[in-house]
Amino acid sequence: MNKTSLLVDQLYRTHQTWLHQWLRQKIGNADQASDLVQDTFIKLLQTRDELFGIKEPRAYLTSIAKNLLIDQVRRKRIEQAYLEGLSQMEYIFEEVASPEDKMQIIQAINQLCKALETVSVKAQQAFILHYMEGFTHKEIAARLNVSTKMIQKYLASCLIQCYQIRRDMDACI
Repeated sequence: MNKTSLLVDQLYRTHQTWLHQWLRQKIGNADQASDLVQDTFIKLLQTRDELFGIKEPRAYLTSIAKNLLIDQVRRKRIEQAYLEGLSQMEYIFEEVASPEDKMQIIQAINQLCKALETVSVKAQQAFILHYMEGFTHKEIAARLNVSTKMIQKYLASCLIQCYQIRRDMDACI
């Protein structure tokens, strides 16, 4: 084993149980906590250049685990909004008669997904809250803890991405 592997092995043996207990208390699910522990140590391996400078291993591991947990929550929120959108689309599909119309709706959804993948999480949230759930700029700003001017910027960046994807698709036709 090289130095990095030995250090990670030592960190894992020393702090894995503690980190699992800490995460289990935070999220209330032992299986999810186990997954996050593994993800934390994978992330640790990916940042191996920083391993030798760690002075407070528990603080460092906690920081990685918190960031992974935040990322997971963000993904789940986006997935939930997407699933809610899909359930609404099923209703629309029932109303749409022609297969061509259904295909256009699917293409539009795919374009929207591609556009939203290119912007920040807050911009995605602002877009979904405004255009799909009908929230005002002020309501979204309060919810995301940013200014209404920032909401305008988020929405503009989303719309620009939508326009660019649409333009690129039109160029392919």
